[in-house]
Amino acid sequence: MKLSAEILTVHTTHPFIIARGGRSEFHVVWVRLQDIDGAEGWGEAAPSRFYGESAESVITAIERFAPLLEHADAWSIDAIERELEKSLRWNAAARCAVSSALHDLMAKRLGIPLYKVWGLDAKAAPLSSFTIGIAPDDETLRLRVRDAAAYPILKIKLGTKRDADIVRIVREEAPNATLRVDANAAWTPKHALAMLEPLTRYGVDMLEQPLAPHDLAGLRFVRERSPIDVIADESCLIAADIPKLEGVVDGVNIKLAKCGSLREALRMIAVARAHGMRVMCGCMIETSLGIAAAAHFSPLLDDADLDGAALLSDDPFIGPHIPNGQIRIGEAPGLGVRKR
Repeated sequence: MKLSAEILTVHTTHPFIIARGGRSEFHVVWVRLQDIDGAEGWGEAAPSRFYGESAESVITAIERFAPLLEHADAWSIDAIERELEKSLRWNAAARCAVSSALHDLMAKRLGIPLYKVWGLDAKAAPLSSFTIGIAPDDETLRLRVRDAAAYPILKIKLGTKRDADIVRIVREEAPNATLRVDANAAWTPKHALAMLEPLTRYGVDMLEQPLAPHDLAGLRFVRERSPIDVIADESCLIAADIPKLEGVVDGVNIKLAKCGSLREALRMIAVARAHGMRVMCGCMIETSLGIAAAAHFSPLLDDADLDGAALLSDDPFIGPHIPNGQIRIGEAPGLGVRKR
């Protein structure tokens, strides 16, 4: 098989700002895997500086992976993924792009959507939330919430000095929406406890990663006092991280760019279920190609935050999408993605 990659530049409709900073321009990597008969699978890497990756590091990783795939059997996905991980232990976004391309190729050969390969029912997919990033002022925040009026679930980025006011304003503008908040590890345990009262007052139903990833004792402390489910994101990268989170959080947020492959994501779902946890899948800023990979296993989830492509003004692909929050996968073979 021949492996190739291309960096794509995309832009969000509004500056996408979280507690760690933000911007409007993002670089993703389009990965293509072509077998000897010309059949082709696609995947996407959405690298994050937080996890030590960039578009350039993904390209370097793909160059490292290419010889491993040259004579590999495209059906032996599990064996290939193990070889990729042995070759480069981290680089999860790069490995995930290859995993997605392998699964796309497999399902295309079978002539069915990937979710059907797994025996799933697309109608069972949960609603996706739509993210409200940190805005520079209250009026801009109100305008962005109004723009998102079609989405019944809003995920609010926090980690500022005016977090309680942000939640209040969003609730005022969206009185009937389900609200979830994500502090992106910006709070201390003391601040998290102080925020529980306004979060409860405004009807928030999920608190995602309030504390630093390593502060499991702090997460347990907050969770034991919180009437709102606490979800781990940055504290949970792969399936092996989940057992130590039992009793520490109520659930986990899976991201393909963190865990490194679709097969690892399925393992994470199984392990989280075995520990009685709420299971969510999120995303980075990604195109419809990147979102498609997670959309196909979304029927296994309790919650989804697959709005990465919906936040873009210039998505270069057409594929699974989230009109009004409903995850629509479609019936096209493989990931069901084509160039716009």
